[in-house]
Amino acid sequence: MELSGLGGYEPTTVADAERWASVLAPVVDGGEEPALLFIKRSDDLGSHAGQMAFPGGGHEPFDPDLVDTARREAWEEIGLHETEPSIVGRLDDTTTTSGYAIRPYVAQVPDRTYEPDGVEAVEVAKLPVSALTDPANYESERRKRPEVGDVRLHYFHVGDYTVWGATGRMLVQLLELTTDWRAPETVDRVVEPEAEFPV
Repeated sequence: MELSGLGGYEPTTVADAERWASVLAPVVDGGEEPALLFIKRSDDLGSHAGQMAFPGGGHEPFDPDLVDTARREAWEEIGLHETEPSIVGRLDDTTTTSGYAIRPYVAQVPDRTYEPDGVEAVEVAKLPVSALTDPANYESERRKRPEVGDVRLHYFHVGDYTVWGATGRMLVQLLELTTDWRAPETVDRVVEPEAEFPV
């Protein structure tokens, strides 16, 4: 991964969100090969239960700003001390089906063991960038949604994990900005809104 270009990237922003969240996209620094950290969300959570995600969560009134939200949530979820992440850039704001606008920050983090809190995060997965960019591990679909128009969903299958949804969209942009990987122009299939998800 080449992270130097992120500092000059001008991300698009959401201006009218009612609820905000932020996440850290943690790039493991100093490992044998570039990797990203993800959490597996608890099956007991109300929204996006059981999904793979970047550490993060909802902005609270006591958070000075959204980057502090991301740092605080990463500390709570995986024990990443607030002073450990080195922020190297931002990705585009993205919205979710649960009504949040999410601001993603890309950060380098130490290569060490991280422990999930067991409440929101039940597992921490370090996924190699080489596996995430392997064409054999990627698929996408265009899902027809009359209320918002057609939506493209990205799926990254690595071992027992699948990264998709809003995190999949963020991951596509991160990989395209920092590696030679590009999402294929064509999708693997077009499905109806009620079709089952391949996860």
